[in-house]
Amino acid sequence: MPLLYLAIIVLVIGAAWFYLGRRAALLLRTREATKLHSLPHYYGFFVALTAMLPAYALLFVMAIGDDLVFSNLIIDYVPLDVQQAEDFNKIIVLAQIQNVVDGIQFGTPPEWVTAAGEAWTKWADFSQMLTSILVLALVLGGGLVGYLKINPSFRSRNAVERIIMGLLATSSVIAILTTIGIVFSVVFESMRFFALVPIQDFLFGTVWNPQFEGAERAGSGGGTALYGSVPLFVGTFLISLVALSVAVPVGLFSAIYLSEYATSRERAIIKPLMEILAGVPTVVYGFFAALTVAPLLRTGGSLIGLDVASESALAAGLVMGIMIIPFVSSLSDDVINAVPQALRDAAYGLGSTKNEAVRNVVLPAALPGVVASVLLAVSRAVGETMIVVMAAGLAANLSFNPLDAVTTVTSQIVTILVGDQEFESAKTLSAFALALTLIVITLGLNFFALQIVKKYREQYE
Repeated sequence: MPLLYLAIIVLVIGAAWFYLGRRAALLLRTREATKLHSLPHYYGFFVALTAMLPAYALLFVMAIGDDLVFSNLIIDYVPLDVQQAEDFNKIIVLAQIQNVVDGIQFGTPPEWVTAAGEAWTKWADFSQMLTSILVLALVLGGGLVGYLKINPSFRSRNAVERIIMGLLATSSVIAILTTIGIVFSVVFESMRFFALVPIQDFLFGTVWNPQFEGAERAGSGGGTALYGSVPLFVGTFLISLVALSVAVPVGLFSAIYLSEYATSRERAIIKPLMEILAGVPTVVYGFFAALTVAPLLRTGGSLIGLDVASESALAAGLVMGIMIIPFVSSLSDDVINAVPQALRDAAYGLGSTKNEAVRNVVLPAALPGVVASVLLAVSRAVGETMIVVMAAGLAANLSFNPLDAVTTVTSQIVTILVGDQEFESAKTLSAFALALTLIVITLGLNFFALQIVKKYREQYE
């Protein structure tokens, strides 16, 4: 039975157990005039959770575990001479076998591939049957165990709350472990890169030119691959600075107006219209930047004697800033609205005008949330790729002039990891080194912002 159908069946049986558990609690309370510790629906929830959770846990383990087991067992079907060949690649072999399992055939596969595919199919059928039996047994047996626990002294609400807390804690652990896994995967690949390229050349080099990697490895000459990351981080900083120069003042001022000065009718119209900007796909912003803003800047610059590149950091930064405005505005508006009215009343009571109350009381009180919104804007600016590719170009120029074409770290990562990759080359591994450096910088920004939030939160709480 397919796993999706099995999951739906578990859900239906869990709903049935909920009904039976709740019904049993109601019968205890009405027919036997027994006072229960918890409301009847808590007994239903408890029975349903004891039925569904073990079944879903087994379903999850089998969904991701059987392929791992099969991929290790199937190696026994690969002939020894194939395994010892220089060009042996386990991923390619598994893909050939998987094609046989899926019924996809390119030419005539070797006999051992067909045999391995047939064995894989038999294992998968057996695993599916075993999973179906075990899951149904767990959902029925677990529900029965929960049902039998229903009695007047059973504290079902406490049990349900413990289960929910366990689920919440498990979710937190999964999120943390996922983050740690991502960081470690980047760290390990970065270490492989730094084994090929000295870390000081990467951090302090001023030329980024990995395009000669292939020719260099082939020994055909023509140039040397260089991995100095300084131009990329300067480009990222330049475009982010332009974007934040647009997004932060406009977003913050609009938030102040909406929360403190606008009428409810104006607020109901302006805020949704502004938030529409957040829903526009970034590729549309990229088109707008490449087809409208960049030519406009180039034409305007030529009129006053400035040499503006056809793809410039200024065009990308301006459009990126427009894209980020709703994030700053909406978050800051929510934060300013959350400032207690008592603070405003106290300021008015001391004779402050509205402007003075906003400037000296409301904004300082809302500063931690405003910092958080600006930090989100920084993250969006640093991580944006599409607008940069379309409006700022891919040239790794070391320039602080916003009228020049530059590129960013994320754009180079995307450029490097497009297409078939050879993860033994320094060019491919350099993407992980760039990602690791970006993670470290982002963590530093988060730490700095948290210190600001912590300082002012203590002052106003």
